[in-house]
Amino acid sequence: MTSVPVQPRTGVRPGAVRTAEGAVTPAAGHVTGGLLQAWQERNRRATIPHTVERLRAAGNVTNLSRLLAADPPPYRGRYPFLDTDLYKTLEGLAYEIGAGRDGEGVREFFDEVVELLERVQADDGYLNSFFQDPAATKRPWEDLAWGHELYNLGHLIQAAVAATRRMGDDRLLGVAVRFADLVVRRFGEGGEEAVCGHPEVEMALVELYRETGDRDYLRQAELFVERRGRGGLTHSIFPPDYFQDHLPLRELPSVTGHAVRMAYLAAGAADVCLETGDRTLLDALDRLWDDMVAGKLYITGGLGSRHSDEAIGDRYELPPERSYSETCAAVGVMQWAWRMFLATGGAKYLDVFERVLFNAYAVGLSADGTAFFYDNPLQRRPDHEQRSGAETGGDPLRRPWFGCPCCPPNVVRWMAQLGDYLAAERGDTLYVAQYADSRIETGDLALRLETDYPWDGAVRLTVERAPGRPYAIRLRIPAWARDVTLDGEPVAAQDGWLTVERHWADGDRLRVELPMPVRGHVSHPHLDATRGTVAVARGPLVYCVEQQDTPVPVDDLVLSADALAQASVSAGTSTSEYGLPGAVVLRMPAGVAPPPPAELYPELTPAPPAAREAEVPLTLVPYFLWGNRTAAAMRVWVRAQ
Repeated sequence: MTSVPVQPRTGVRPGAVRTAEGAVTPAAGHVTGGLLQAWQERNRRATIPHTVERLRAAGNVTNLSRLLAADPPPYRGRYPFLDTDLYKTLEGLAYEIGAGRDGEGVREFFDEVVELLERVQADDGYLNSFFQDPAATKRPWEDLAWGHELYNLGHLIQAAVAATRRMGDDRLLGVAVRFADLVVRRFGEGGEEAVCGHPEVEMALVELYRETGDRDYLRQAELFVERRGRGGLTHSIFPPDYFQDHLPLRELPSVTGHAVRMAYLAAGAADVCLETGDRTLLDALDRLWDDMVAGKLYITGGLGSRHSDEAIGDRYELPPERSYSETCAAVGVMQWAWRMFLATGGAKYLDVFERVLFNAYAVGLSADGTAFFYDNPLQRRPDHEQRSGAETGGDPLRRPWFGCPCCPPNVVRWMAQLGDYLAAERGDTLYVAQYADSRIETGDLALRLETDYPWDGAVRLTVERAPGRPYAIRLRIPAWARDVTLDGEPVAAQDGWLTVERHWADGDRLRVELPMPVRGHVSHPHLDATRGTVAVARGPLVYCVEQQDTPVPVDDLVLSADALAQASVSAGTSTSEYGLPGAVVLRMPAGVAPPPPAELYPELTPAPPAAREAEVPLTLVPYFLWGNRTAAAMRVWVRAQ
């Protein structure tokens, strides 16, 4: 085994995912303006300092430093996986430091934690501040279902790879390799046939293989994928399907169990497919993806409707007020989507990636960047008191931190690396996967994108460095887009892509228009919870109504197709208005339903002649911005006329 990183294949810096030769290869993307740049700036200015402060206050750092004491104080926190919150944060910091964008104290925090990890790592490579405590109630590897040691390793590896690629700093990689080598010795070929209770290490091990060239890591990831579902875990609390351990992955009829675990497992399996070419596994993942999108994904892209076990429900079990849709699950679905796109070139995965990014993921962070949702409902009733995770009491909406703070550092790292998911290249073709004001680079091409997406569908592309040969630029046309034009002429997409191939010259330009009319969506008839309602969307954004924007209770509003046709768009001018300056809001008339009956279950009687409903003006805001003003009722799904 080796700790020497493989050099990048081209002069373009590698991103978060680096695929095998011949596959669709991520391009280097630099966000330069628009909403994503505002998000990344907020991440640097507010979310990262807040997260570092909270990690210190919660004891995540002292959980490591205490191991150097002769008589260490008790471990702080309820869970044995709190080191991962440091690792996810380090991953995000590596992107900021590598780009020269780190703020005050960021580099110092990075160095402090890395040096601690080097000092406390056991001689055999083991690293976990909970189990290394002499006073721990369990010993290392004793409880694979709940110990999360391999899950910890996964996030350590991803932070280490980011530090190596973006900072040129391989100290953390040395720590990760020593721990990974221990895992290969213990769980590799001929070793203990076990898996972790929380998938995550699989995609990290594949990335470690890509970075070092050591195939033992790839093989270990493959073994973990193949072993799952064969009864290798002790199920002391939840049943096997919670862990996706009741059937082999290839035999699962549907996505199931704990939503984050499912998404991370599928993403890791997709990584294995990318490197091994395992077509049967890829076909199974594609089938599971289609099943998820057809019956188990919220309109926002959220995954998971059960609070009791943070799990995916049955098909069409998607009640809006009980949408759990954990923020970490949103990140996991995007990781799975990106890898499936790299494996297949399929635009359908990117459509879901986009939906999750601008809705289920973005809603997890407050407009000021210092408070978070753990779960993400699509409805808030007037008398609701927010409860997140296992906590009681607390703030009525987003919280500054959690007892299980997995989501905030996940927001930090994903926000920092958004540029890595804008485009990819295969041979003589560039795939523009996501639209943002940005610059995209490959070894052959540099492309500038100017757009106010997702508020506006106009995208201007300028070639800044052209290949010296014919080359294709493939532009993703979202499934929601109609009447698309290219340089003013109507065009049609094929399988979600618009391909423009020519011998490009520096300065060549394209202009794509993706019209964004206001849309109304109804739900599948088997989805009982939202039958008879309509959700409003524009472009990739799902909208909602908050009580402060309507003079009548949100539960009594009624929307018709005529009202949607009368919708107008306008941009807010201040943060206090809707949570984000420049956010596009929708305005339309809405009906007001007659007063509801007093009884909970009135008897069915013939309906009286329909009375003309009163009409009120209605403002809808982007779903990801709800909850940044007064805590009040909210609905995504509004009664339909």
